[in-house]
Parts: sequence; C-alpha cells; structure tokens
Amino acid sequence: MKKYEIVKKNTDFNEIINKGKYLKSKYYSIYYKDSLGDIPKFGIAVSKSIGHAVERNKLKRQIRVIIDNNKKLFSNRKNYIIMVRKDILKIDFQTKEKELVNLLEKGIKHEKN
Repeated sequence: MKKYEIVKKNTDFNEIINKGKYLKSKYYSIYYKDSLGDIPKFGIAVSKSIGHAVERNKLKRQIRVIIDNNKKLFSNRKNYIIMVRKDILKIDFQTKEKELVNLLEKGIKHEKN
C-alpha cells in the first residue's frame, strides 16, 4: 500500500465511519464511503484491547498485504476503514485473507442489487 492510498486524518476516519455504509463479520468491520479521488484509500484500525503494540502492528501489516493482493475487489471511487475484531487472533493468515475477501465479495454483490 502506497502512502497516497492511506486515510490518515482523524476527521476523515470519523466521517467514513459515521456517514458511510458498512459490512460486518466475525473478524472485520469494513466502513466505506464514496470519494472524489480516482484511487481507493484505506485506513486500518486495531483496538488496544486486541493486544500489545507488536501484535497490533503485525495485524496491520497483514491487512496491508491482503489489501495489496486483492486490490481488484475495491472500488476506485471509495474510501475504506477496516476495523479488526478481537476474534482475529485465533485464526491464521490464510483464513484472515479468505474472510476479508469473502466479506468484500458479499459487499460487492449487495451494492449491485
């Protein structure tokens, strides 16, 4: 994920979460909102209740890799906030990727209907 693909401002995070649509699963909550830009932007939020800083940073790195591997699933004119839930500590990387991809595909089908 490149620097220009990251949502950094707290106000942008809050706007996407409060005014956008969302998808939820056992492991993730994905909030998304239309944007004016030509590329999708991403924010990753991991609560302090999930673990120590090392664990939280590892999760964020893994989510970034999953995003990079599956960019085709993300719409170009949207901003996304991916929130990680505590149950994610119990699963391996492949399951994390599969769950996120399944949630995104479910959201794509929902948007088309």
